[in-house]
Amino acid sequence: MPLKAKLQREWRFLRGLNRTLKAVKSIAPDSPNLICDDLQEAVDKWRDRSAMTFEGRTLTYAELDAMANRFAHWGKGLNLRRGQTVALFMPNRLEYFAVWYGLSKIGVVTALINNQLSSLALAHCLNISAASAIIVDAETSPVFEAAKGLLEKPLSQWILGPAHGDQRDLVQALKSCSQLPPDKGVRNDIRARDTALLIFTSGTTGMPKAARITHVRAQLYMRGFAGATGAKASDRIYVALPLYHATGGLCALGAALLTGGSVFLRRKFSASHFWGEAADEGCTMFVYIGELCRYLVNQPPGDDETRHKIRLAFGNGLRPDIWPVMKQRFRIPDILEFYGSTEGNVSMFNFDGREGAVGRVPKWLRSRFNVRLVQFDVETEQPIRGPDGLCIEAGPGQIGECVGHIGGDARSEYTGYVDKAASEKKVLRDVFEKGDAWFATGDLMKTDADGYFYFVDRIGDTYRWKGENVSTNEVAERLLACPGVQEANVYGVAVPGAEGRAGMAGLVVGADFDIKTFGEGVARELPPYAQPLFVRILPHIETTGTFKARKMDLIADGFDPGKIKGPLFFHDAKRGYVKVTKGVYEKIAAGVVKV
Repeated sequence: MPLKAKLQREWRFLRGLNRTLKAVKSIAPDSPNLICDDLQEAVDKWRDRSAMTFEGRTLTYAELDAMANRFAHWGKGLNLRRGQTVALFMPNRLEYFAVWYGLSKIGVVTALINNQLSSLALAHCLNISAASAIIVDAETSPVFEAAKGLLEKPLSQWILGPAHGDQRDLVQALKSCSQLPPDKGVRNDIRARDTALLIFTSGTTGMPKAARITHVRAQLYMRGFAGATGAKASDRIYVALPLYHATGGLCALGAALLTGGSVFLRRKFSASHFWGEAADEGCTMFVYIGELCRYLVNQPPGDDETRHKIRLAFGNGLRPDIWPVMKQRFRIPDILEFYGSTEGNVSMFNFDGREGAVGRVPKWLRSRFNVRLVQFDVETEQPIRGPDGLCIEAGPGQIGECVGHIGGDARSEYTGYVDKAASEKKVLRDVFEKGDAWFATGDLMKTDADGYFYFVDRIGDTYRWKGENVSTNEVAERLLACPGVQEANVYGVAVPGAEGRAGMAGLVVGADFDIKTFGEGVARELPPYAQPLFVRILPHIETTGTFKARKMDLIADGFDPGKIKGPLFFHDAKRGYVKVTKGVYEKIAAGVVKV
């Protein structure tokens, strides 16, 4: 690389890094300044500016704050106190952010429940949240009603809509609640290290885990992205990602609402409406996950895709092959890819736009970053240790597990999960010196000589599909409840042109197995992103010496009928599970059949 280009790269990187570090510099675990104080400060600065637009309705900063204050006083009226939890189980809507912002003003924790969950998974999340009340709307209330019998304790159900049976009318209750901020005295003894939110993430085994989002972490997300994106009061951010995830609900909202900017919020993503709305609404940024970008690229060309004012797209999971298409076809000046995990302490930004990289740690700044790669044995799923018992750092080009040093400052703090045992399982000890502790991300990466990090794959029993982490063990457990299924081995397989890994199940079945009945059970018991796209019937399941199901050979076979003996099925959106013939396989591989 020519010297001038190198200097420009370093300048761009330093400028982005300095903006980000400046934004988060004052965050401290023992500070009385909470995420709601950050937001209140923004409200006081920009009261009359537009804050959020949703389905034709726009709220100013003052109006959004007034809505949040009503939720705060509602919580006080229920005698909810510091550390108690309310579950929020709704799709994106105007009130979503206001609920948790308002409850944080009185020290109440909000559990952000994935609104795609149902049945056992929904009940599990509600049980481990220890919530005493749940907020639903007309869309999610029937799903909650169906799962009520699986709860360990009853939850009072408050609905934003007409109430029936034992439901309580939240719309009516809020009318009698004050629009003024609650007395700050109610949170005098709360510090930034205390929990603000619970965000649920799939672990490598079992049901979803509840990640503790302290005020510190919420501030790092919201302030960090306000700095990293260079957001200004003139910016308008298109948000079509679910608000129950940190990327849409904290990173994107922080970039807009802590800088005087505004949000155009969508109930859910629509590729066909995206560019028209982005242009008509005057959006200057949008937040993505890789899957969203793939859907946009797969859309037929149209005039709207270049008449917008988008200056920056930011998010994670953008594939290297789609990256240049996004920039050139849609005329997006800059893309900011980042890496982070909800529960972890590792974060990186690709400030200078190297295609395919998730972040960068220059050699001359290594000591300022807590992230490293350690050599990893994929078969044993353990880091490789040397004769001294310590881990071995992976060099440029070597694939290793990404780990983050657990320190005492806000940026390297590890808060983990509500489940302390689950939190401890993610900690590696004696990594580079005796007595040290590092967070194991579970992600395999590699670096190059310039310090760029490139994502390779997830370790173990979790794969990512439709923007969600899917636990293979959880899916297998549900499949075993289907009639005729005797054994189940679930894994992710690559599909040409698709982001992440599609779910595939290898089943050992009895004479009473019926693929149509199986499909009905899958649709009933699992959220769409966790339903296996492919099913193959096996004579038996190969296991390791420690009785773990072997997956590597099955993953290598993929869904190719030329490699697979025995019945093989594909889940067609209209017809359910159908047999995979050579013709069906070729259509999927060519992208003719959309997945």
